[in-house]
Amino acid sequence: MDIRNIAIIAHVDHGKTTLVDAMLRQSGAFRPNQQVAERALDSNELERERGITILAKCTSVVWRGVRINIVDTPGHADFGGEVERILGMVDGALVLVDAAEGPMPQTKFVLGKALSQGLRPIVVINKTDRPDARVQEVHNEIFDLFAVLDASEAQLDFPTVFASGRDGWATTEIAAPRTDLAPLFELILAHVPPPVADPDAPFAMLATTLEYDPYLGRVLTGRIHSGVARLNMPVKSLRRDGQVIEQARLTKLQAFRGLERRPIEEAAAGDIVAVAGLTLTTVADTICAPEVTTALAADPIDPPTLAITFSVNDSPLAGREGTKVTSRMIGERLFREAEGNVAIRVSENSEKDAFEVSGRGELQLGVLIETMRREGFELSISRPRVLFTTDQATGRRLEPIEEVVIDVDEEFAGVVVDKLSRRKAEMQEMRPSGGGKLRLSFHGPTRGLIGYQGEFLADTRGTGVMSRLFHDYAPYKGPIEGRRNGVLVSNANGFAVAYALWNLEERGPMFVEPGTQVYQGMIIGAHSRGNDLDVNPLKGKQLTNIRTTAKDEAVRLTPPQIMSLEQAMAYIADDELVEVTPLSIRLRKRLLDPNDRKRATRAAAAE
Repeated sequence: MDIRNIAIIAHVDHGKTTLVDAMLRQSGAFRPNQQVAERALDSNELERERGITILAKCTSVVWRGVRINIVDTPGHADFGGEVERILGMVDGALVLVDAAEGPMPQTKFVLGKALSQGLRPIVVINKTDRPDARVQEVHNEIFDLFAVLDASEAQLDFPTVFASGRDGWATTEIAAPRTDLAPLFELILAHVPPPVADPDAPFAMLATTLEYDPYLGRVLTGRIHSGVARLNMPVKSLRRDGQVIEQARLTKLQAFRGLERRPIEEAAAGDIVAVAGLTLTTVADTICAPEVTTALAADPIDPPTLAITFSVNDSPLAGREGTKVTSRMIGERLFREAEGNVAIRVSENSEKDAFEVSGRGELQLGVLIETMRREGFELSISRPRVLFTTDQATGRRLEPIEEVVIDVDEEFAGVVVDKLSRRKAEMQEMRPSGGGKLRLSFHGPTRGLIGYQGEFLADTRGTGVMSRLFHDYAPYKGPIEGRRNGVLVSNANGFAVAYALWNLEERGPMFVEPGTQVYQGMIIGAHSRGNDLDVNPLKGKQLTNIRTTAKDEAVRLTPPQIMSLEQAMAYIADDELVEVTPLSIRLRKRLLDPNDRKRATRAAAAE
């Protein structure tokens, strides 16, 4: 059967997964009466909750006798490692751009990767039925972006489709009748070349993604570069340098048919398949016939920019809510994650029972922590810190700089510019983006952006949209002010009492509710001043035999600030940790005993 391999790439929330839903429906991949969840490819529980794609997924449709393998990729910059690998196994790409928002930082990132691979993308201007759509301006902005990214003459001559993935239609002319996605399918067949592969050469494929199946074990997905894959055939795997990793058999061979992976007996060159039977092979390794000696080329992945220390939970409440609490279990899980996710690096820390995990951003590391807590792990998490590098020529320290694009109502632009300039960000552009909104563009150090998302949403009353993307390394920008306020730290073990919390409210907002179990060294609230304060949240009301109206006032508590995982990670200081269990997220001091904390403070001041 004739084959086309395409990836769908775009900025987060521009409608990739919704468009794939419509393509599956209209190509007959679903029965007319089949019940299918919305955003069917976002099968992961976290993906459904957050409304984003985290893992790249393969599917396929048949149109006019041609099988189109489609890879849905993440749109968030933190998961860019997935996108980079995927583009190596496709021959074309649909670049989706929102008709109102236009090209965004992640559009620039994924488009740059696609153009450097030599792909000739098809541009899909999606959501053209939006009332604030700017179709012609967005089309011009896309052309300008292609030119900025040094697209070749052939790449600049890109075809454009106007579509609404939600309503399931696409047209090559904005004024043409809007019926179905047939114009998009026809354009894919005409514009995307069939895979270039030698069916007569020995079998070889590059492993692009890795996942774990409870029945099959490790499942590796990739495109067959040459030859034919057959069930139970003997194979070996090679590292990039050509070193043999292992020899095995393909115990399972599966192809993507609609939303399912179906077992097949053999697959030809150019097809995208999943194989099982290899125990040591991982992403970017070559799976091939025994006679092959040269590994397939694999593109290097951009380096991580943030690191977090994962350590064993050693609080007084350790082991009460989770089932996986030992350093051995945590280490095994983290190293397994690093095998399949090439954008994450894991190393053992010099601290006892601790591991350093490096990644692309707070969201990527937050998703990993959230996934582990749902699997039953208990962890202590440090504040994210930036990974510096050194300029080989000058010996200067360099830090990662991010490109920040913000869409915000005009009334909030002042406070956003003020806050980002304090965080050492430099404005690159400010222009109107329609509807009373401004688009602000900055280059700012990653250090200064840690924890800014929550503050940004508060400053813009939840109406602002911020996108971040790694830009480059630049000389160290100098110190950046951190959290200004201290914290309220419990000095006792027990259950928080409403009366005590009520009396503490004048000191600052609370993070815990009455009845919450607390321990010495646990952070229970923010202090209104710059220093930390040890307090007793267990102190009850002294009972007397005197009864007056004033003494018996009802205790009316302000609702506490309950932090999400990402908010907690961004809030803590360097001497604090986030305790993560399947049921709770607690903030605590690294040293629980107040005397130990005072000694550590004196020692730090003496240095």
